[in-house]
Amino acid sequence: MSHATAVPAIPPRSPAAATEGKAVTLQFGDNTLLPMLLGDHDRHLVRIEQALGVRLSCRGNRVAIAGDPARVDSAQAALEGLWRRLERGESVGRPEVDAAIRLADNEADPRLPLSDLPAIRTRRGAVGPRSSGQAAYIDALAAAEMVFAIGPAGTGKTYLAVAQAVAMLLEGKVDRIVLSRPAVEAGERLGFLPGDMKEKIDPYLRPLYDALHDMLPGEQVIRRMGNGEIEVAPLAFMRGRTLAHAYVILDEAQNTTAVQMKMFLTRMGEGTRMVITGDLSQVDLPGGTNSGLRDALETLEGVPGIRVVRFGTHDVVRHPLVARIVDAYEQRESAARETNRERARTAAGG
Repeated sequence: MSHATAVPAIPPRSPAAATEGKAVTLQFGDNTLLPMLLGDHDRHLVRIEQALGVRLSCRGNRVAIAGDPARVDSAQAALEGLWRRLERGESVGRPEVDAAIRLADNEADPRLPLSDLPAIRTRRGAVGPRSSGQAAYIDALAAAEMVFAIGPAGTGKTYLAVAQAVAMLLEGKVDRIVLSRPAVEAGERLGFLPGDMKEKIDPYLRPLYDALHDMLPGEQVIRRMGNGEIEVAPLAFMRGRTLAHAYVILDEAQNTTAVQMKMFLTRMGEGTRMVITGDLSQVDLPGGTNSGLRDALETLEGVPGIRVVRFGTHDVVRHPLVARIVDAYEQRESAARETNRERARTAAGG
């Protein structure tokens, strides 16, 4: 059986060097897996070096790590996590390396230890977390009857909720999946769009279809939608219904009004799970209209049986540039709010 073990590192050459950081050497027991861990031309090691600010070097089946003690620990955790993936027969590419870095970087996000990470089991394999925020979310999805997931695009809010819904459907824990979102931002006005009702609403529900097709073969999606096991519908279609033994997801919930949100939440019936996802920085409602998502959080956070998971830019699992773009917008908006507050204080003082 292959394994990764830490072996004593070469001690520093001088007392001065001892204060500079920490050195660890990992030994890997299966030389056939090692090239996949390192990547072509050691690109995975280079990525870890750049992201965590450590020095990595490989000789034979040993990888030496040197640098700041906390960063060395993070790099060691990342490499050991990737190695465990390889031992399980799973692939390791750039997305997996970036995920391992996010999960191991406890200094940036200490919410969850790397040991015993949760996963969602589907017929296409386990869907595991790629950030500590996702790990907390997967844990909440398994434990709570109602979960609110709040944060920027690219954090996996919708994707993981659909994965959990499909897993529970296949296990027989729910009878059907209901996926919904406001069909058109700011009020569901569909009349100006061409085509019949299905053609009008499908573009707004496309992200939900895409997530479904990632979890189930295409013919199963079509068959299950045909027999009612999977329903994808705009929020307006929820009025007057009671949803029992269902897994219900409301996506883009920041674009609901308070009345719409209360209507949706009170559709919950026996044996039903609900997940509400949204990004409060992307509210498209008319000026002066309070987001139903914000109103629900202010009203319901802390109620037993309800979990709220908040994602940050460090949980963005798309292209690394996406996280930097989101961060830049947040910084600009924060600066604008501070400027407005300063102007208000000045006006009040005058």
